Amino acid sequence: MVRTMVPLLAGLSLLQMASGSVLESFEATLVTQPSLLVLVPVQIGTAGNLASIMCSRLSTQLHLGTFELSPSNPAIRANTGAVFGLAATVFGVVGVAAWAIGRVLGGSLTLIEVLTISLVSGMLLALVVVVLSVVSVTASYRLGYNPDDTTIPVVTNLCDITGVLILFGVVVVVL
Repeated sequence: MVRTMVPLLAGLSLLQMASGSVLESFEATLVTQPSLLVLVPVQIGTAGNLASIMCSRLSTQLHLGTFELSPSNPAIRANTGAVFGLAATVFGVVGVAAWAIGRVLGGSLTLIEVLTISLVSGMLLALVVVVLSVVSVTASYRLGYNPDDTTIPVVTNLCDITGVLILFGVVVVVL
């Protein structure tokens, strides 16, 4: 496990630095719009949590011998539906809360703008979560690694990076 995880975590740490650089490039926008500042950690953390849950469930199915990589697999479909349902609910509530906190802190974004940014980026992140979870569990198993050890660090780190990119991509389009 140590031989597997040390290089993996070292590589993922380097990728996190790239995510921090992207985040830093949007510092001026974040300072002037507190709603967006509130969204960053919540969006990224929620995506990582959803990915961890999905990887855990898929990994358990793999160990039980019930995992089949197929779009018609009812377990994958159910987990995908759950991820999208949770994402829509959580990112909707988070958008309203971020708007309210932003207004208290002097932000100027409207509820529609913040809710659109939160929901669109959240649903795109949910898609990334599903794809990364299925791919990481399958790849880990095929490469001879235990998905319980490798998938969660991989998906949470990749969700951090893609989360920042997606969030600010949506911000640029909406604003």
